[in-house]
Amino acid sequence: MLKETYKTNRLFLVQPNVNMASQIVDFYSRNRDFFEVFDPLRPEVFYKVSTHKDIIKRELEEVKQKRMLKFWIYKIEDKKRIIGMINFSNIVLGSFLSCTVGYKLDEFEQHKGYMTEALKAAIIIVFKELKLHRVEANIMPHNKPSLELVKRLGFENEGLAKNYLKINGKWEDHVHMTILNDEV
Repeated sequence: MLKETYKTNRLFLVQPNVNMASQIVDFYSRNRDFFEVFDPLRPEVFYKVSTHKDIIKRELEEVKQKRMLKFWIYKIEDKKRIIGMINFSNIVLGSFLSCTVGYKLDEFEQHKGYMTEALKAAIIIVFKELKLHRVEANIMPHNKPSLELVKRLGFENEGLAKNYLKINGKWEDHVHMTILNDEV
């Protein structure tokens, strides 16, 4: 059974609960401009606590159905301020045993190795505890830091997905990166 909280050298990876809604809104609000170039268009209601309480409730149902797993990232020394997020979505069991990963890190926590540390730990969790075979990351070609991150962790390039996601109101190509679990 999955734990609510996992610890790395410098971080806590915490599964969502409704009590985190205001911290999640704070995370998105303070990074609003920074995330804009990587995210779908966000309506104003997205930045409300009530919206995130509803989102968390839906996500917890998805987790219960084994269709997703999400972690909010905190520094060990500050358990009140979210610095990042990792989301494993589109989990498919059976003969596929695969999922898609997405992640975000606070603008002012970039280039400190936090996402490398967190994503490495999270991938181990989905490989060992969920027994998934494949994790896929789809990254816009101009997002060099994200491409470098997944390459560092052992992801391989499987090609370019044309007009893959609508980001900030525009269809964007994405590089399809994958990592496999050889133990499954």
